[in-house]
Amino acid sequence: MAKQAQDITFNKNEDSMKLLVSTMKQRLSKVAEGGGKKSIDKLHEKGKLHARERLKLLFDPETPCIEIGAFTAMGMYTEHGGCPSGGVVVQIGYVSGRQCIVVANDATVKAGAWFPITGKKNLRAQEISIENKLPIIYLVDSAGVYLPMQDEIFPDKENFGRIFRNNAVMSSMGITQIAAIMGSCVAGGAYLPIMSDEAYIVKNTGSIFLAGPYLVKAAVGEEIDAETLGGALTTTEVSGICDYAAENDEDCLQHIRSTIDKIGSFNKAGFDRVKPVKPALAEDEIYGIMPDDISKQYDVLDIIKRLVDDSVFDEYKSAYGKTIVCGTARIDGWSVGIVANQRKVVKTKKGEIQIGGVIYNDSADKAARFIMNCNQKKIPLVFLQDVTGFMVGSKSEHAGIIKDGAKLVNAVSNSVVPKFTIIMGNSFGAGNYAMCGKAYDPRLIVAWPSAKIAVMGGAQAAKTLLQIQVASLKAKGETITPETEKALLDKITNHYNETMDPYYAASRLWVDAIIDPLDTRKWISMGIEMADHAPIEKSFNVGVLQT
Repeated sequence: MAKQAQDITFNKNEDSMKLLVSTMKQRLSKVAEGGGKKSIDKLHEKGKLHARERLKLLFDPETPCIEIGAFTAMGMYTEHGGCPSGGVVVQIGYVSGRQCIVVANDATVKAGAWFPITGKKNLRAQEISIENKLPIIYLVDSAGVYLPMQDEIFPDKENFGRIFRNNAVMSSMGITQIAAIMGSCVAGGAYLPIMSDEAYIVKNTGSIFLAGPYLVKAAVGEEIDAETLGGALTTTEVSGICDYAAENDEDCLQHIRSTIDKIGSFNKAGFDRVKPVKPALAEDEIYGIMPDDISKQYDVLDIIKRLVDDSVFDEYKSAYGKTIVCGTARIDGWSVGIVANQRKVVKTKKGEIQIGGVIYNDSADKAARFIMNCNQKKIPLVFLQDVTGFMVGSKSEHAGIIKDGAKLVNAVSNSVVPKFTIIMGNSFGAGNYAMCGKAYDPRLIVAWPSAKIAVMGGAQAAKTLLQIQVASLKAKGETITPETEKALLDKITNHYNETMDPYYAASRLWVDAIIDPLDTRKWISMGIEMADHAPIEKSFNVGVLQT
């Protein structure tokens, strides 16, 4: 791999990114402990495996794997003792050679109980399965709804019950769903495995019923133990609600692997792929190219050429609309169309200066047309976000920036080819929307540790909020000294910066993951392979546009 000459700025950037990646990996290690080592040891004493141990045995050894929502609920529910990773582990990997998505309850986190964010994470897993017609496997080990927060979990459209509705819809779509009852499976949660295509249950540790022994006694006065009520022998020999009884976790997982091994082939979308080639330029130089400060400039082409095969990028309209770079390339052999924000200040042929990271009229127009071309040619789209928003001011307004921005948003919204979004730096305001933010249905959306996600930059937002608060205090007759104003600004800035942090976004599932930049190729490649399960059935149509 060719290496560029390094300078002080490069080394400073590299050190900063390595520190961010190191912090991320340390946090991932902590997340992987779930409810803690003692809780995992208690599972082992019962003859059970931890959720992550189950996943490791289920997936093919030495094959790539990506995790959705590892940082879910980070910093949330502290008054309830926290909920690491939302109490459920979701990974996409390979089972008997077939790509699958797996949802595994973590019984070390409140006995696998469902918090509000747990429901959201499960729905996200099902959404990925539905969009990509990807087989889904549920490893069930849950005490059901977390009752202290039941009012936020139970009744709404995007809550707990939606999962069972999805089970039914997915079955009608022919999406393979396999469930393994590897621990407790209680109340409404009992419907998930039984609405799946096949249900396994593990002897002695697995149980499934609408009401457990304590509730049965309270409701009807009957005394009965869990195994007799809904254990493996009862559910496979008496009620018949489960299909197979497994001896232990390992036996159950092997049975699932055997079942997946027998599934027939699927109709592919037909996205183009050739033999993968590594980038000609060194991938790890991304660390030194990406600035340590999101306000600094860099050339996004330097990033692109370290992500694409053989560092070959065919740029579209390179001399026009320079604050968005568009072009085609290959990533791990897959044909892709790339839409990337250009962060360096550029000069137009008219001699005008355009600020990097800002979307101008011409760049919005160019990107919209490029997206249309990719849809016509059935080329998946990759968005590389580092955007501060659309250009403002009388010149842009009179030139119709809203109209051109709407054209780009329309093209992104109606795109029928799969979209994948990487937030590398800034993701502010309507720029987030135009560059395929979460609301615009990317098949996967991830952030680098350098990402910042907000309505506007921290400094501008803090000053705006300060003006509002100062005016409010003055209206109440309070005296504002320079010291008071500075303290207020510091408080606002600190809070705003906290909410811009990528971990804040990841904890709420605004992004699917925070990743090492060097894993970007893997995420895009596995994402397109996943999307290739679902043939495009809808024609591309942007509807009514202002021209």
